[in-house]
Amino acid sequence: MFDKVDSKLNLPQMDKKVLDFWDANSIFEKSITARENAKPFVFYEGPPGMNGLPHIGHGSTRIYKDTVLRYYAMKGRKVLRKAGWDAHGLPVEQKAEKDLGIKNKAEIET
Repeated sequence: MFDKVDSKLNLPQMDKKVLDFWDANSIFEKSITARENAKPFVFYEGPPGMNGLPHIGHGSTRIYKDTVLRYYAMKGRKVLRKAGWDAHGLPVEQKAEKDLGIKNKAEIET
């Protein structure tokens, strides 16, 4: 009923071949331009906290978010993929102020 599957597949090599094809033919870019006038799917996400080391929660939530974005893209929606990895500033600024001994806005401006 089914064809026999080779048990000695080289999956990393197959993956590289597919990725090389996508790169050579600008497949991802074409998938974006093909949906240029489609109804957008907007997904707002915030950045992970900058006040600690990355942990499994950062990775697992990124996987869920990526899955949702891919789903809507495959449904034909225009999905701008702009993750919230902008470091959102405030915790970083607060740490820098603490490290530099800055106590107020006037000291920042100086």
